[in-house]
Amino acid sequence: MFEKEIAIVILNFNGSLHLKTFLPSVIEHSHSATIYVIDNGSTDDSIQVIENEFPTIHVIQNEKNFGFAGGYNEGLSQIKEAFPFFVLLNSDVEVTANWLTPLHETMKKEFSCIAVQPKILSYSDKNSFEHAGAAGGYIDKHYFPFCRGRIFDTIEKDNSQFNSPKEVAWTSGAAMMVRAKEFVEIGGFDADFFAHMEEIDWCLRAKAYGYTLSFCPESTVFHLGGGTMPYETSFKVYLNFRNNLTMIIKNHQGFLFPLLYARMSLDGIAAFKFLLSGKPSLLWAVFKAHMYTYKNLGRNLHKRKAIQHKKKQSLLLFKGSILWDYFILKNRTYYKLNKRRFKQ
Repeated sequence: MFEKEIAIVILNFNGSLHLKTFLPSVIEHSHSATIYVIDNGSTDDSIQVIENEFPTIHVIQNEKNFGFAGGYNEGLSQIKEAFPFFVLLNSDVEVTANWLTPLHETMKKEFSCIAVQPKILSYSDKNSFEHAGAAGGYIDKHYFPFCRGRIFDTIEKDNSQFNSPKEVAWTSGAAMMVRAKEFVEIGGFDADFFAHMEEIDWCLRAKAYGYTLSFCPESTVFHLGGGTMPYETSFKVYLNFRNNLTMIIKNHQGFLFPLLYARMSLDGIAAFKFLLSGKPSLLWAVFKAHMYTYKNLGRNLHKRKAIQHKKKQSLLLFKGSILWDYFILKNRTYYKLNKRRFKQ
């Protein structure tokens, strides 16, 4: 028997200010869990802050910054057999009273569920959803991710419209409970992603391997967002475009190259729009992402072969184009989308 079934695991890189701001709520509202901080080779005073101000927190020190994906893989490998459940929690998340129990109960009740996320609201506007996760994620036929409560830059207010449990296509790495053994067995995060979309890639693998992923509305957290890397920096744009293409190559369950060509063409349109908007550095980021894709195609096709070999069920996709719905049809919220298109 485990003394405590849940390990809350927070990845930190030079985030001492976030630790001071957000750890108190995690400690106050998480008595049923053991709390760890994986420090990803920080050069600030993060370790001293934890030792001096939060002595009950356990610290796992990575030797260098392995990114979000590799950082979690390295740290979790040290406690992978000590707990049946991990909660991966961003360092800029404020939790609420009784946030943990509904997630735990969902996992104990739904045996096929490998991951569950809470309702993720904005820390700066607590009546609105937050960009990274909202009320659970989906991807469209071109593998553009979106959420219930957030499509592209349209953020919905929380008016209890998503207050029912729901199977989703992906759960947010900002806050999600996973089955520890199964997380490791299906390969953990792909360390090549470094950061961004690694949790979506992992969720697509989990779904293909026969698991389900859930949204739990009884649990609520507040996410600052952009805490580690500001939105729309050239490096973040590079990672998002690069990792999205890698995710397609690895996980798409049909004819790959027609889809890949279509998606890269859409990327080209986005790059041209960046140029017209006076953001040439973002155009260059898209170009570099495509060059990476060509260079690493063989490597990722090898990963694809391994995933397709283990496939047990189809992915949960929105069969339409979220670009078409959003920009042409002006369907900018989840409930305006055609629900018949959400099929496996």
